Amino acid sequence: MVKLKSREEIAQMRPACIAAAATLNMVEQHIRPGITTDAINDLVHEDTLRRGGIPAPLNYHGFPKSVCTSVNHVVCHGIPGDRKLRDGDIVNVDVTTIIDGWHGDTSRTFVVGTPRAKASKIVRVAARALEIGIAAAKPGATLGDIGFAIQQYAEGEGCSVVREYCGHGIGRNFHEEPQVLHYGKPGSGITLEPGLVFTIEPMINLGKAAIKLLKDGWTVVTRDKSLSAQFEHTLAITETGVEVLTRVEAE
Repeated sequence: MVKLKSREEIAQMRPACIAAAATLNMVEQHIRPGITTDAINDLVHEDTLRRGGIPAPLNYHGFPKSVCTSVNHVVCHGIPGDRKLRDGDIVNVDVTTIIDGWHGDTSRTFVVGTPRAKASKIVRVAARALEIGIAAAKPGATLGDIGFAIQQYAEGEGCSVVREYCGHGIGRNFHEEPQVLHYGKPGSGITLEPGLVFTIEPMINLGKAAIKLLKDGWTVVTRDKSLSAQFEHTLAITETGVEVLTRVEAE
């Protein structure tokens, strides 16, 4: 069941959203060849605590770390470890912070060191796909309008949209209704109303859309080993449009 948030509740969510975004901005300054994904996890964990938050991924359904780090052909839910990032890699860092019981969720895909053509393309397309999805989010539109806009753009760029994972409602719970698909038909799905708070987080593959889950029960990869990139914001529908709660300037 979809629960709309009051203006007061949305105001209560803002600190968590701002903190998550600020942590992600901090991480960007440390993305370079040679850093391990475990080091990224430590940075996120310590910065989240410093900002008065709790890292939501840690122990969520048994997830062992404080952040998801998804490298190259990893689509999502990559577990930080001793892997060192190499020049030309891409890595998605997915940060979710809890403050006063409210969640803020955001992610970004970074190019490590020297950009390569394929990496630059998939990162550009995924970033633009998110912005196109946000532009379609307004009172009176539908979730299908968002999914259609993202799908039409990504496929028009010769890329594919992952279908098994989607955006979601968010608030006092990490994941709430509704599910926000990144593909769809215009006019389908629920109508967007003021007070609806959810994430848009398209996972875009450079190759085919097919994915598989690894034996660790978390890590999702592209079947064809093509690069995958993702960007995510938490947003709220307002009376006049949309507020992106996790969009902040660099500190």
